[in-house]
Amino acid sequence: MDPLDKRLEAARTRVEDLPVQVLMEQRAGEGTAPLVLDVREPQEVEAGAIPDSVRIPRGLLEFEAQRQLPDLERPVVVVCEAGVRSLLAAETLLSLGYREVRSLAGGMAAWRDAGGELLIPRGSLRPDQHRRYQRHLSLPEVGEAGQLMLLEARVLCVGAGGLGSPCALYLAAAGIGTLGVADPDEVEESNLQRQVLHPTERIGMAKVASAELTIRALNPDVDVVTHPVRIDEDNVSEVAAGYQVIVDGSDNFETRDVLNRFALTAGVPVVHASIHRFEGHVTSFLPSGPCYRCLFPTTPSPSESPSCAEAGVLGVLPGILGTIQATEVIKILLGIGEPLVGRLLIFDALQLGFSTIQYERDSSCVVCGDL
Repeated sequence: MDPLDKRLEAARTRVEDLPVQVLMEQRAGEGTAPLVLDVREPQEVEAGAIPDSVRIPRGLLEFEAQRQLPDLERPVVVVCEAGVRSLLAAETLLSLGYREVRSLAGGMAAWRDAGGELLIPRGSLRPDQHRRYQRHLSLPEVGEAGQLMLLEARVLCVGAGGLGSPCALYLAAAGIGTLGVADPDEVEESNLQRQVLHPTERIGMAKVASAELTIRALNPDVDVVTHPVRIDEDNVSEVAAGYQVIVDGSDNFETRDVLNRFALTAGVPVVHASIHRFEGHVTSFLPSGPCYRCLFPTTPSPSESPSCAEAGVLGVLPGILGTIQATEVIKILLGIGEPLVGRLLIFDALQLGFSTIQYERDSSCVVCGDL
């Protein structure tokens, strides 16, 4: 007898088939339905999957099962295309300590023939994308569905300097599908100490053009849209239209105020950061508030807020803050974790410490207040 046939025969002695109609009744009932585990390959899932099923290709089952299915006591129904691989996968689960495991008789073919509900994925990752984003796919909070959301996302980075450089790099690496970069300046030699998007040979090149070259080399999945302009009241609606999240890496209060007003009107989140010498802060503004003006109701004078050129800045500081901005963007896009809404995260590089200040929506705010 063929070794595979022997394995299948042994599996049938340990694993019970579950008829499709029984699974449908269990899922339609009021009690707790068994968890459905789909062990097909990603390309097979493109034709449709049972809604709310967990997807782990059979070849990864030993590595992923206990992380993605931590409850050994919950009944599991394993499904493949025709009901053969699911037998072997179910036997594997039993050997890993799962108490009640069955194989869906006839697999997805029988489910479709019986008129079972199908979830058609919005798309699927290419094999090379599976390899590139594997560490994301291993996170239950992200997974393939989340990675597809990132690949469809549109994010605008305002500023391709100290903050925009690390933020854009990590967003590109994460697979943000469309990344807008807005900056009116050219690369200068004094930028190179902290603006890691730009190598030495690009001194004199427009920053948005340099950013595009770096991002495309890092991840060809990303569509880079360049905006070689300074954001102001006249162009913000045109430049920022269609983006889901705005990253504020600007270096002046006028731009921040314009972005704040546009974002409130358009209903777009803004992830803000700023840096000064050895310190920086990050926060996120959602359309529901509080907004930038709730946190900073007055514009400081130039003497109160000198530029990096005047006051200096530790080169690694924007790398830390910009990376936190990228983290906030991904959390907002995927709806995971707790964004820094109503919280100002402050980083002190000399003490190497973080602190947080709480703030609330100001009913008398000149932008979002009740007056």
